Amino acid sequence: MKRILFFILVIGSFLSCSKSTTKGPATPSVTPPVTPPVSTTTFTNPLLTSGPDPWVIKKDSFYYYTHTLGGSIALWRTTKMSELKDAPIITIWMPPAFGDYSHDIWAPELHFINSKWYIYFAADNGDNATHRMYVLENPSSDPLAGNWIFKGKIADTAADKWAIDGSEFEMNDQLYFIWSGWAGDVDGRQDIYIAPMSDPWTISGTRTLISSPTNDWEKFGGPTYVNEGPEALKNAAGNLFLTFSSSGCWTDNYSLGLLTLKAGGNPLVASDWTKSTAPVFSQNAANGAFGPGHNSFFKSADGSQDWILYHANSSAGKGCGDVRNPRIQQFTWNADGSPNFGAPVKINTALQKPSGE
Repeated sequence: MKRILFFILVIGSFLSCSKSTTKGPATPSVTPPVTPPVSTTTFTNPLLTSGPDPWVIKKDSFYYYTHTLGGSIALWRTTKMSELKDAPIITIWMPPAFGDYSHDIWAPELHFINSKWYIYFAADNGDNATHRMYVLENPSSDPLAGNWIFKGKIADTAADKWAIDGSEFEMNDQLYFIWSGWAGDVDGRQDIYIAPMSDPWTISGTRTLISSPTNDWEKFGGPTYVNEGPEALKNAAGNLFLTFSSSGCWTDNYSLGLLTLKAGGNPLVASDWTKSTAPVFSQNAANGAFGPGHNSFFKSADGSQDWILYHANSSAGKGCGDVRNPRIQQFTWNADGSPNFGAPVKINTALQKPSGE
């Protein structure tokens, strides 16, 4: 009897174990999918979804970026321009609610001069005809710290006319201010002017007209013809060039022209400048670049490459709105020492990051 009970227990145990290990199909061994690593060597344009009139300056290991916000001035700080979207946005100045520089804050530029920071910007009182250039100063070594002091309007007192898109450069120990302005008090044409400066907030001489929109490629969008957004660029030999934006920003034909100062020339003598016979950087519909312009320049993190920063629309007919977005691409130099910007590169396409990033 004991043998029979033992046999029954063994058989029951075997069946129980068999049931627990054979219920349903066997679970296969699954290898989890491998997520491809995020590329650390490439980036895509645009850098941000919005960013009209972009500007960047490199100081020490940081890039400081800004663009038109309309009602304030803010800075982005990053060590990698290709990763601008990850940089925090710091508002550094708000205009007063009323007054001459309370509205339409356009095209701010950050400059480091004589161990202080300066921001040049255009503003008006709510009426575009009152647009003038203004300047802020910050003595701190860090433009995101310290106090921004309003230094006032920067203008040629003999011809205090409509002015936007101010910038500065130094040549042979002399500061110069460049901007886009009207000849008189009525809209219809924007020209490029230059004047000497006695300090970073004071124009010390009369303005000189160095470029007017005279070519067909500068006249899209009339009856207002436009030259604006002048930016200085020097090659390795110290030769001076000015890029400028031509035609109305409300057109897809907004583009960059180039002014070249002759060797040994005087920036204040109009005849010492030569204008390019065609745009040097223009629309490329296939690459999603409509109305490219209003640029600035920077060196790669290791200083070995030259890059251009500019805005463009990603589709046709978008005009001067906030959908203009910032892009960057490397440029080279021609045998005669002039810059070669090529064509605007294709958006949403992997590009090599600036060297050193």
